[in-house]
Amino acid sequence: MRNPLSDTIVNVKPSGIRKFFDLVSEMKDAISLGVGEPDFDTPWHIRDEGIYSLEKGCTFYTSNAGLKELKEEIAAYLKRRIHVEYDPVKETIVTVGGSEGIDIAMRAMLNPGEEVLIPQPSYVSYEPCAILAGGNPVIIELKEENEFRLTAQELRESITDKTKLLVLPFPNNPTGAIMEKADLEAIAEVIIEKDIFVLSDEIYSELSYKGNHVSITSLPGMKERTILINGFSKAYAMTGWRLGYACGPKEIIEQMLKIHQFAIMCAPTTSQYAAVEAMKNGDEDVAKMREAYDQRRRYLMHAFKEMGLQCFEPYGAFYVFPCIKEFGMTSEEFANRFLEEEKVAVVPGTAFGDCGEGFLRISYAYSLENLKVALERLQRFVEHLREEKKRS
Repeated sequence: MRNPLSDTIVNVKPSGIRKFFDLVSEMKDAISLGVGEPDFDTPWHIRDEGIYSLEKGCTFYTSNAGLKELKEEIAAYLKRRIHVEYDPVKETIVTVGGSEGIDIAMRAMLNPGEEVLIPQPSYVSYEPCAILAGGNPVIIELKEENEFRLTAQELRESITDKTKLLVLPFPNNPTGAIMEKADLEAIAEVIIEKDIFVLSDEIYSELSYKGNHVSITSLPGMKERTILINGFSKAYAMTGWRLGYACGPKEIIEQMLKIHQFAIMCAPTTSQYAAVEAMKNGDEDVAKMREAYDQRRRYLMHAFKEMGLQCFEPYGAFYVFPCIKEFGMTSEEFANRFLEEEKVAVVPGTAFGDCGEGFLRISYAYSLENLKVALERLQRFVEHLREEKKRS
């Protein structure tokens, strides 16, 4: 019988995060610090708009690119927050989460064999999406001594004649790293000089704890060569609503829309009506959630310092990325033992690229009460490991 499967997809590795989700679900009294999902409910005024849209009978397809009113609110939001103006009709598309935006952007832009530069550690979807689009992923290994920021030198050294696209994943999952304006200006200079494009994943843009987020699209010469990806999951606690958006040059958005039309039709109608309300009246909700995350972030950094666990201070998203190299274990070995012995799930850094070895991703999208219990268990665990090391 002929092999029914595609060699391309068979050779794509599954997500390295899912294993620990599945394990913790089978353990009684286990605490998970692995999920990258807000622990807040979607604010009521946003849910109400979704419910009201159903009560009004708004249960049909929207236009392929999304509700006109929502695209106008997205454009107004971006003008207000990052000071960049987008045409809501020609330069904006509403997607099924930010993840769909990443996928269709790469498929719209890449020819077979063209290179996609992917800084790692980073979100697990970039590399497989590049492969599925026919591109060739080229990994740039970010360094802890640079606070996992991408430097202009690292970028320049990675560019070849085949390079087409740079993924810019900041604020970063899993490290929590951010890029400040000066960092982005140096990057932009190289991008313009080498005539490449950028996919800027800014899904965590509202969760920045060191001043306001700066988008590379706001820099001179960058809007016309950047696809901006964002969405509602992280900032508005709307993960289950599956809604995102992409903004960029008209000629790229037109091709993305073709793929979206044939594969998806349109994003969920109910979610789009709720998102209009989020964009109009959600700034206060975002500020409250950001303040709560920042409190948790500072608590974790203090706890790591108390237990002597090395961790650079992250200023974005809701993750910390502590170093566990002192214990002489792989990230997966540490995460497995920690789960088995203390019933706490964290994600090995290698789930986000090979250069994540020696690190763990810990999410603080959990209540302080849960974090305190988990950190007590972590302190007990690392003390036990240090005692083991002394005896060996």
